[in-house]
Amino acid sequence: MASTDSLTDSLTDSLTDSLTDSLTNDLCRRLGIRYPIFGLAHSIEVAAAISNAGGLGVYAAARDGPNELARKLRDLRALCPGVPVGVDLLLPTSLPGVSTPEDIAAAIPEGHRRFVDSLFARFNVPEATRGNFFSQYVRSQALFEEQVTAVAQSDMDVFAAGVGTPADTLARVRRAGKTTMALVGAVKHAQKAIAAGVDVLVAQGYDAGGHTGNVGTFTLVPQIIAAAGGRPVLAAGGVGEGSQIAAALAMGAQGAWLGTVWLGSTEHGLPAALTDRLLSAGSEDTVITRAHSGKPCRVVRSAFSDAWEAPGAPAPLGMPYQQALTGRLLAAVEEHEVAPLMYEAAGQSVAWVREVEPVAHIVERLVRETRQSLENLRSYLPL
Repeated sequence: MASTDSLTDSLTDSLTDSLTDSLTNDLCRRLGIRYPIFGLAHSIEVAAAISNAGGLGVYAAARDGPNELARKLRDLRALCPGVPVGVDLLLPTSLPGVSTPEDIAAAIPEGHRRFVDSLFARFNVPEATRGNFFSQYVRSQALFEEQVTAVAQSDMDVFAAGVGTPADTLARVRRAGKTTMALVGAVKHAQKAIAAGVDVLVAQGYDAGGHTGNVGTFTLVPQIIAAAGGRPVLAAGGVGEGSQIAAALAMGAQGAWLGTVWLGSTEHGLPAALTDRLLSAGSEDTVITRAHSGKPCRVVRSAFSDAWEAPGAPAPLGMPYQQALTGRLLAAVEEHEVAPLMYEAAGQSVAWVREVEPVAHIVERLVRETRQSLENLRSYLPL
């Protein structure tokens, strides 16, 4: 098997020949990429590797503070010079304008605090000695504004709104020269994004990891394409195999948006206990819970999600209160790698995460499978 570096170099060099590649469609040419493979990743190393392999890597930056985000975007660009790359933020519009951790903490019911304390005791979780995003920040419009400023001032090529499509934000990043994308889970969300001036729609079905809606990918994608008014549409949600990318193209999408498949990549470097959970998980081992953020979010099942579904457990609070409630616990679980409580947002495509391998190998597999699936369709075409 070829080394990671040789595969990446080969794929990167071949970008100059992309116009002759049958998989290079109009959106690919517009963005300057070879393959209609779009990868959302919580690691800048993974996002860069996707772009270097001929797709478009998009860094999921919602968990970064503004200063950290600005630094990471500089580092991301340095990891993939000369190729397009993007960044994704969550921008819900129903949150407080300005909030301090103290203000939010004061509104948390005592019963919820006792429940989280009981999880510390039940799983022998030591207190965290350092903070993370969940324990240090409160999601608010003020925080989002600072994150958007960091994005607008960066040299990212693409900006994706994972939740929410505020028109002023999209206009601001478009003025900064970035192509805008919006993840939508229903036709009404697509209509709002179109009214806000978005360039590309990502139709994200129920199968997806992270914050997701109620309509399955195979049902949602054609509806979003019909509503898109000619805008390019990407198919997202449960995609982990090349035949699904071919199916997305057959439905009229301009590509596929994948997230979960990169969790098993060498570049991501997840803790061993979490990697083992992902490698052994099937599609049915993911659950939708509000316990992560206060909004419906698909994650790989763990003792954390089970605890919130148990009889007698309090109902998760809304965003941003749930994060403020559990941030102390999640920071400690992350730092001390408390295996039973560790989890990650993961879609039903976790079924294809079966080994730890370089991003370049994953892209190579997806491209090969897509080509083979498209070739298999030739028998259905008239001679």
